Amino acid sequence: LSIKLSICVGSNDTVKWEKGVTYAEGQNLARLLMEAPANHITPTAFANTIEEKLAPHGDRVSVVKRSKAWMEEQQMGAFLSVTRGSDEPPVFLELHYNGLPGGNQPPLLLVGKGVTFDSGGISLKPSASMDAMRADMGGAATVCASIVTAAALKLPVNIIGLTPLCENMPSGKATKPGDVVTAKNGKTIQVDNTDAEGRLILADALCYGHVFNPRAIVNVATLTGAMDVALGSAATGVFTNSDWLWEKLQKASVVTGDRVWRMPLFEHYTRQVTDSQLADLNNIGKYSRSGGACTAAAFLKEFVTSTHWAHLDIAGVMSNKDEVPYLRKGMSGRPTRTLVEFAAQLGHNS
Repeated sequence: LSIKLSICVGSNDTVKWEKGVTYAEGQNLARLLMEAPANHITPTAFANTIEEKLAPHGDRVSVVKRSKAWMEEQQMGAFLSVTRGSDEPPVFLELHYNGLPGGNQPPLLLVGKGVTFDSGGISLKPSASMDAMRADMGGAATVCASIVTAAALKLPVNIIGLTPLCENMPSGKATKPGDVVTAKNGKTIQVDNTDAEGRLILADALCYGHVFNPRAIVNVATLTGAMDVALGSAATGVFTNSDWLWEKLQKASVVTGDRVWRMPLFEHYTRQVTDSQLADLNNIGKYSRSGGACTAAAFLKEFVTSTHWAHLDIAGVMSNKDEVPYLRKGMSGRPTRTLVEFAAQLGHNS
């Protein structure tokens, strides 16, 4: 088979070919998860699928599926507020890949938004195209697929993946606009729009992730329609407090061709989310639609103390029509290959 593949690509370098196939399989796993109907990929089903995919990699990986009771013990009030309207139990999926077993190398922390269906909650979305919100767990899909791929490639790097998984649904128990909730770090949040839920579940996951003393934190999320308006499908928007981390991500994206573009993380936007009538923060910017992707990033920054953190808003690259010729129409699984390449380069530099 290797000889035949070499002839097909006009090269004798089968190692690079096989590496490329593994990268593609990782992206296809993310696509599969994102494309599947929401009644098939529930939080529980998502977690079980990833556990099955990691099972062949033995003692290099561990999978922990944490329950609602654990979230309550952790005082993840922001995450739990999103889960309240759904009958599907939430899952906090925690993955550990030990590419440097026995060492003390700080891990790369990847955090993915895992809303397996986003109706908008009480702030209900328009019915047109709501079916596409089965892919609102694209951040979790790309993060988990990246770790599965890293394990398959035996990358020499330690990675921890955190994916809060839930549905955002309207019901008599659902969070109401104007409610105030308390995040894990004690900050209070006025929830003026229940459709700005991704930042709420990420807030608690980011707070928890700091206990691992990570080398760098990268969170990935289909977070804002504003990101799609800003960049479309050309590139993933990156908001970061670290020039070093930006350079690493940008270099990885050049290698894969799945591009990233740096966006502003000004205090100008922070003031728009900290100006809240009832709480420390508001989950939407003061001027609502203005700079929506930027105010969402500023909100997340309030839950980060690490000096190397990046937020990847992948709303614009979530799906593919005909913009990227080598991708089929539908959910794209982007930027899985860029995340894997980033981890690979981080491991090589170690």
